[in-house]
Amino acid sequence: MELPIADPGTERGEGVLLQCTYCDSEAMHKLAQLLLPGLAAVCVDSTTGDLFRKPSLVAVELRKEMVDYIMQRSNTFIADAFIESEANQETENEMPEDPLEIISIFMDDFSSTKRNIIGHVSGWLLSDSREDKIDDFLEEMEMTRFWPMERREAIAEVLLKNVDIKVKFHCPEKYENEERLSDHKEQCTFKPITCPNDGCRAKVSIRCIEAHDADCPFKVLQCEQNCEKRLLRRDMDRHCVTVCPMRPTKCPFGCDASFPERDLEKHCSEFLQAHLFKVLKVIHKKWHTEEDLKELAQKLEKYDEHGKLAKAWDARPLTNIVKDLEAKMKDEQSSEQGDDPRSNLSNDVSGLFIGDASQGDLFFLCALKRKMDARIISELFPDLPELQK
Repeated sequence: MELPIADPGTERGEGVLLQCTYCDSEAMHKLAQLLLPGLAAVCVDSTTGDLFRKPSLVAVELRKEMVDYIMQRSNTFIADAFIESEANQETENEMPEDPLEIISIFMDDFSSTKRNIIGHVSGWLLSDSREDKIDDFLEEMEMTRFWPMERREAIAEVLLKNVDIKVKFHCPEKYENEERLSDHKEQCTFKPITCPNDGCRAKVSIRCIEAHDADCPFKVLQCEQNCEKRLLRRDMDRHCVTVCPMRPTKCPFGCDASFPERDLEKHCSEFLQAHLFKVLKVIHKKWHTEEDLKELAQKLEKYDEHGKLAKAWDARPLTNIVKDLEAKMKDEQSSEQGDDPRSNLSNDVSGLFIGDASQGDLFFLCALKRKMDARIISELFPDLPELQK
């Protein structure tokens, strides 16, 4: 593997060249985020089983040792990688190129040198208890700002440049004077800029801004389900599942239909008869044919003057409304019958004419004849000539 050589560009003058300091801001930030959990793991592993030492007591000392160790490894990384590549040409054992993977290897190597006897036990390294302790100590360091992000980013910037073999994450350009360097920085593709999305404070290299924008949680987007709402990318999933009027839903009455949530009212109105039939089958489980239920459904819809049935968008409220309407229909029918004396009389004596009337029944009818208009009696009971005299 050949060592990477930056393009010399224009002819340089003699003396020390000035290096462009810009690098991939997002990669640097991710690398800085990696340092704190790594330190937490080292502190926990080195004090496990020690009654007199806690992670917080060794954090300062181990932080310095860890930074010195990974800095030293990163300074010689390219040369070491070149030597190792030459030695392992036949086995094709290539070194990783991802800076995060490289620094993770350095941190694991350092951590292994600080583990005590318990820390070297494989069962401890894979246990949930270890992970819980690391998470707790990590949270403690974050709350106390033990190692602020800006300080970690300063270290991460140096590490990133040291291990960037392919020069993918930092600018390699060098210039002989400040003026030329300043001109270059104005157009350098590694120049960091703040994300233009309102609320996002991320600083990203110009060359990476499109990739960041494609994932930025503060990017304002049109609803993925094509409703009129525009919202942040980070709120998209919750919106689509909970409140979006275009989220897919199924008929609450058991139809096979599937439609956007906003069309539920339209569906319930168009298929009201089908829904009424389903509800009536549950209410009147016996003694009714399908034709009877369909006829009753039509009567209920006609009787529903205020359109309450069409506004019921679930089985329970529709069932309650149907029961109320049926009760009102029966009350009105009873009231209408109560205003007609012939109806009342018919109801009172309807049971007297099933088969032959007894002598007592005839006496009862004769008594009624004395109190009522004979014409009414004759109309109700035309088959009883003896009562017409």
